[in-house]
This record gives sequence, structure tokens and C-alpha cells, in this order.
Amino acid sequence: MKRATPETKSRPPRPARPRAVQSHEIRIIGGQYKRTKLQVADKPGLRPTPDRVRETLFNWLGQDLSGWRCLDAFAGTGALGFEAASRGAAQVLLVEQDAALVAQLKRVQDQLKAAVVQVVRGDAVAALRHAPAASLELIFLDPPFDSPLFEAAVQAAAPALSVTGFLYLEAPKRWPESELQGLGLQLHRHLKAGMVHAHLLRRIEAVALPAG
Repeated sequence: MKRATPETKSRPPRPARPRAVQSHEIRIIGGQYKRTKLQVADKPGLRPTPDRVRETLFNWLGQDLSGWRCLDAFAGTGALGFEAASRGAAQVLLVEQDAALVAQLKRVQDQLKAAVVQVVRGDAVAALRHAPAASLELIFLDPPFDSPLFEAAVQAAAPALSVTGFLYLEAPKRWPESELQGLGLQLHRHLKAGMVHAHLLRRIEAVALPAG
């Protein structure tokens, strides 16, 4: 048996090597920034909207969002917000609380020279509550699935939505019609893809508007 020397006794243990942050890429799927790659960091709760769901969502919305004012409340990679900007939105506000993700969003904004996009570090629910009433044509809500903020976010988003606007909600369950109606919202479209329930919501009074 090898006898321990004073040097080996006092040698401090090696520090644990930090796990490297892994990342992968997703792409913007339509519009002027089509095929632009967005980095996806390996962060807890960060779950970009799948390509199939994004494609379906923008088929529902129509490919041309010219003049729309949009807010991506839990921006993450910015996939939804940049997709809206790519399709002609007039204003896109990306709200994200994680400092590293905010820095990444700003890099993408600079890369695209996307003047219509504004990146803000902050609380998503607070940003929705501060949005002027009926001021937004499109709101994206995609909180982490283990987040307790779903109800608060939908409640805060509903008054900010224009009468003819759309609220996109991505959640781990299908929201009951009764809960939505209590907030003045109704289900316009729904898609289940794996664990994702994609809801496209509208204000109830939008139904009463004349066609044309």
C-alpha cells in the first residue's frame, strides 16, 4: 500500500468541473428572415416552440402581419417574436428576465438589423399589465411549463389585446372554455403536438363584429 505523504494529505480536492452549456439551433421558418438560425441554450425551462407548431400558428394568423403590434412576453430564444417581425409586424417587444438570454436576443436583433424589434429585460406579467388597453394585435404567451404564472399572464394579457387581435398561449394542458370565457376570451384554434397544447385565443366581442 502506498503511504500517504504530508503533501498528498494536504492536497485540496479537485474542484468539480462545471458542465458545459450545450446549445442547438432552430430556424425562422418564413418571411424576410427565413432560415436565420437562432441559438437555443441548454437552460432549465427554455423550450422553443416546435417548428411544426410555429408553422401551423402562422398559417392560422396569415403570413402577412404588416402593421401589427406584437408582444412576446416570455421571449426565451425569441423564435415567436422574430418570426412575427420577419412577416412584417410593425412593432415587436421581446420581454425576457434571464440576462444571458436578453444578451443573446440583442445579438440576434443586431444581426438581423431588425429595427421593429425592441428587447427588454423584465417581468413578463408586469409588462403585460403596463401595456395600454387594446393596444396589441398579437401577444405570445409561452411560459416554462413548470411556471406558476400561466393564469396571471393570461389575466394580464386579455385587456391589452385589441378587439380584433390574437393571443397565442402555449401550455402543458388544454385550457377549459369556462376559464377563458371568464377572462373575456374564447378559443379560436387549438393544436396538440406531443406535450404542447397550442391555443389561439380571441376576445369574445370579436365574434360580434361584422365581416369585411
